[in-house]
Order: sequence, then structure tokens, then C-alpha cells
Amino acid sequence: MFYIELLVVLAAIFVGARMRGVGLGLMGGLGLLVLTFVFDERPTSPPIEVMLIILSVVSAAACLQASGGLDYLVSLAERILRKNPKRLNYLAPLVCYVFTLVAGTGHVAYSVLPIISELAQKTGIRPERPLSVSVIASQQAITASPISAATVALLAMLAPQNIDLLDILAICIPATLVGVLVAAFVSNFVGKELSVDPAYLEKLKDPEFVAELNRSVSKTEDIPASAKRSVWFFLGAVVLIILFGSIKSLRPSWNGEALDMTIIIEILMLSAAALILIVGKVRDTSLVAKGSIFRAGMEAVIAIFGIAWMGDTFIQGNYAFMESNIQAMVTNHAWTFAFALFVLSILLFSQAATVRALMPLGISLGIPAASLIAMFPAVNGYFFLPNYPTVIAAIGFDKTGSTHIGKYLLNHSFMLPGLIACIVAVAVGFLLSSVIL
Repeated sequence: MFYIELLVVLAAIFVGARMRGVGLGLMGGLGLLVLTFVFDERPTSPPIEVMLIILSVVSAAACLQASGGLDYLVSLAERILRKNPKRLNYLAPLVCYVFTLVAGTGHVAYSVLPIISELAQKTGIRPERPLSVSVIASQQAITASPISAATVALLAMLAPQNIDLLDILAICIPATLVGVLVAAFVSNFVGKELSVDPAYLEKLKDPEFVAELNRSVSKTEDIPASAKRSVWFFLGAVVLIILFGSIKSLRPSWNGEALDMTIIIEILMLSAAALILIVGKVRDTSLVAKGSIFRAGMEAVIAIFGIAWMGDTFIQGNYAFMESNIQAMVTNHAWTFAFALFVLSILLFSQAATVRALMPLGISLGIPAASLIAMFPAVNGYFFLPNYPTVIAAIGFDKTGSTHIGKYLLNHSFMLPGLIACIVAVAVGFLLSSVIL
């Protein structure tokens, strides 16, 4: 029965992934229906807390976008990159990493990718190098962001083991950062230099192509003071979340029980969103819901609603079977659980959904919290299939064609930096967790 139910779950994930957008979550709901009414599995509780966290964080980030605050951050990033074009292979991924770390969503990279592509072309750097690593950096930073849904979901699961937010950040920030920097170093040797690339030299013979290369995508237009103020309110909320997550005594408490961090994040992010609307002078609030960040966030909520709920139900219903077959392996070799996280993230296209679906199994199997934190960056596997929006966007922004999907689908520009970043981050995470925890 286990294998038939597994086939149902995988079929729902596969079909939903092909549908894209909200299709993944909706197919998860259909899979849950089959598990419940055909195989008599009792549904678990829906992942309400994770969904509410995503809603609150996305609301704040979307308000920041509507206020012009995101444009202000992009203009700052552009100044940094334009002043140091020769260091683009390292600075571009770091900019995308910091953007995602602060915002809690990798979709903020969309605004920076065209600038990275333009600077690479104009300085003779193969755009594939900084673009591919920048996309990977925007994914890795999700597992280092204090306000990402994936991080908060992991925190909620590990809190009973006396793990706080600072424990996760102290391991995952340096681990993912090292992984990104190593990937950036390796990218220096990927592909031919533009000056000797036959495909690029052939394109230069086309006057329209040359004119397109010379067209600027600068974001340095005048930014209103209200947009700058909205950024400070957003950053202030992020700092408060880190403080409350790291110092438990700062949290409100009743009868000796401190307020849960998930509630604190939701309160602070909703409050930040409201204040951003005020200080950012967002007169037309419909702009919030029309922004790309809000749309992507809502798709993530629906995906987690259906897929994580279906995954929880499947795991709980078949826990005895899985425990008897894989507990010895993951207990003696905890790192093998990272493969399961990586593979599931490829299918789910969501770090938070992967954490919500599989981490409870790791906890139930007795894998130490330190090991689970070390393996957390393994949920960044959705670069593996080159159909994620930021991957497609990076390919589209590269007018030289160096950033590409290979003939055999998997030999694409993001495979090598993605694998390097994941492997190095998990390895460094195990090293740090053995020292810190």
C-alpha cells in the first residue's frame, strides 16, 4: 500500500509542477483527496502557521515594492556594481544574497538580474558566470533569512529541542555564504571568454544586436524620500525579529511562557506593512496586490497549503513503514537525509514546502537538531530542473546567449554552481554545527 500511495503523491507533485503557479498546490489537494477517501488515511492539520507567516512577510515585502523601497535598494545595488565591474562575479551574487536575506524571498532578484547582465556585457565578462551564481545565491539565502517561511518553519519544529533563531542563523548564514562564494570562484572558469566565443562574435555582426547591447537598464532615477523611509521600517522589523528570536527574555510572556516566534514574526511583519503604507505614501493600495512579489507569495501559500498538507498526511499514515526501513540508515549516517531533502525540493519548487513536508520525519527518526540545521541548505535543489522563474529570467536577460539550457536539459548554466553551493553549504553546516551546538 505504501508504494501505491507514494505513486499518488509523486503523480500529484509531477502534474502540479508542470502546471506551474497555483497548480502545484491544487494538485496537492487532489492528492490529499485520494489519500483520504481511497486509502483511508486520516488528514493531518493543514500548515496554517507557515501559510500565515508567508502572508505576513509577503505583505510587508509587497508594500515595500509598492512604496518604491525596492527600487531604492536596487539603485543602491546598482551603484555598488557599477563602481566595481571587474569584481562582478563575486559582488553580483553577494548583492542577490543580501537582498533575499533581508526580504525573505528570492523573487527580489528579478530587479537586479538585468543590471548584472548589462554590466557583464559592457565589461567583457561572460554573463553566464555572474548571472548563474546570482540566481543560486538568491535561493541559498532563503535558508539563511530570519524571515523566510522555510527558516521559521524549521525554527518552529526545532524549538522544543531548545533551538532558537540565532542557532539556525549562526550556522546557515556562514554555511550558505561560503557555498555561494565557492560557486562564484568556480564560475570564473566556466565557458569561453566573450572575446573568443564564436557564437557571441557572430552575433556582433548584427547591428540590431549591438544596439541592444548598448541600451542601458539603469535604475538610478530619482527616488522619493518616502521610499527610503519605507526601507528603514522594513529593515527595523527584520532586526526586531532577529533580536526577539535570539533573546527569549525580550519576548512578552504570560505565566512564564514566552510568546511564540511565529506569532511575533506575523505581528511585526503586518505592522511593518501598515507603517510602510503610511510613511511610503502608498495612496493606491491596489498596487500592493498587483506587484510581482505579492503574486509570487500567494502562489507559494497555495502550494504549501496543498502539497505540504498532502505530504504530512502521507508521512504520518505510513510512518511505521518508513521508520522500520530507513531509521537505521539516517541515524548512523545523518547526512544521507540531505539527499531526501534535495530530491523533494526539486519536485516541490519550494524550500518551505520541503521543510514542512519532510523535516518532521527527520525529527521523528531521531536525527539530532544540529544535523537537521546543517542539512537545511539541501532544500535549495529547485535549480536542478531549469524551469524556475528566476532561472528563466536570467536566461532571458542574457542577450549574449551564454546563460543557457543545454541540449540534454540538465546540462544548463545553473547546474554546476547550484550543486557546488549546496554541497559546500551542507558540509560547512555540519562543521559549524559540531562546534556551535
